[in-house]
Amino acid sequence: MHKILRTRRIALLATVATSSLLLSACGGAGTAGGGSAKAFSLTINDDNHIVQEELTALSKGTCAAQNKALPLKIQTLPIGNVDQKVQLLAGQNALPVQFAAGGTPQLTKTLDKAGQVLDLEKTLKDLGVWDDLQPAAIKTVENLYGNFNVMPYQFNIEGIWYNKQLFAEHHITTPTTYDQLVAAAAKFKGAGITPFSADGKDGWPLTRLVSGYLYRELGPDALQAVADGKAKLTDPPYVKAAQAIADLGKAGYFGKGVGSIDYDTATQQFLTGKAAMFYMGSWALGDFNDKTKNKIGADNVGFMPFPNVPGGKGSADQIPANVGLPVAVSAKSYDAKVGDWLSCITKNYGAASLKDQGTLSGFKPNGDTGTLPPLTQTVQDTISRTETSTLWFEALFNTKATETSQTNAAPLVTGSLSAKDFMQKIQTDLDNG
Repeated sequence: MHKILRTRRIALLATVATSSLLLSACGGAGTAGGGSAKAFSLTINDDNHIVQEELTALSKGTCAAQNKALPLKIQTLPIGNVDQKVQLLAGQNALPVQFAAGGTPQLTKTLDKAGQVLDLEKTLKDLGVWDDLQPAAIKTVENLYGNFNVMPYQFNIEGIWYNKQLFAEHHITTPTTYDQLVAAAAKFKGAGITPFSADGKDGWPLTRLVSGYLYRELGPDALQAVADGKAKLTDPPYVKAAQAIADLGKAGYFGKGVGSIDYDTATQQFLTGKAAMFYMGSWALGDFNDKTKNKIGADNVGFMPFPNVPGGKGSADQIPANVGLPVAVSAKSYDAKVGDWLSCITKNYGAASLKDQGTLSGFKPNGDTGTLPPLTQTVQDTISRTETSTLWFEALFNTKATETSQTNAAPLVTGSLSAKDFMQKIQTDLDNG
């Protein structure tokens, strides 16, 4: 999952240049019910094996009848080519039934405005399967796209994973407030243990901490306000959030050389007991449940949401989440056979994905999921009870602002860039976006 996120970050979109072309080429062409599909086609990035494998398994099992009526056909492309291919097909009114949504929300929004994207909320409600979706997944998609118009084949929550044994040995209770989190970090550092393992080389695990603080201080709409032009990252409350994370770095809580530590190294630090805490998404469950990689043992890994900021408008039950590389559905291709497929998927994908792949999705796990590892069950339970989700720091940024944010995250926590200048650099890119 982290590889998908990193690859998406560097894939440049040409949506600004192509938006008018797409709208003119596709305008008025998106009325559902065309029924032109000869296959249940899917165009997706070639490194997303989980979705491909699970849909194939459903086509041979629970959804075999749907597959007989409309055969599953998967086309894979390098992730850097998917957006270009989707734009090309959209301009030709030839989108596949399902296609990987753009590297940023803008491409899907443009296609949606052109009438090319199926309204999945209306469709799934009409099919009677809307209640088979996780509320947190619905909210996450709406936060990203404005409407529920992609299938959440993957769904991840984020938070702070911690070493239970180290917490117990040092008599530290699980923090519920940010002040307690900082106090725990100070105690670990005093004992010669790195408080936070972090991938500073890629930057995004650090900026996730900035948005975590922002959401707790200002509430779940903090970054939507920036996207809507109602607030700026240079406003004092936003700079305060960046300063809070800069202060963690100044105190040495990320250890030495954080700017040169990559994802795999950061993961290894945590799983070998060298760091007490690790902010990451639930896509890391594979590593946590892997006995060859996890030297501290899965039983010693705990999960806590980013803690509350005293007096803040947000709440720890508002969990940061993402839907991996979501998949949109062509409005033009929709007919009863496509509807049968979507209904079967929505009812069955959640349990099947958990049982077959051990991976989480935005569909409720109805039916047999097999015996899940305790950590996976913990995450699934957290998803099930989450009503409000938030996005990651750069989710609503343009490509340039995203790059600036993640490139400058390490300088922020090492003290070579002030919190004010960090936020100013990003805001400049947003203003020029």
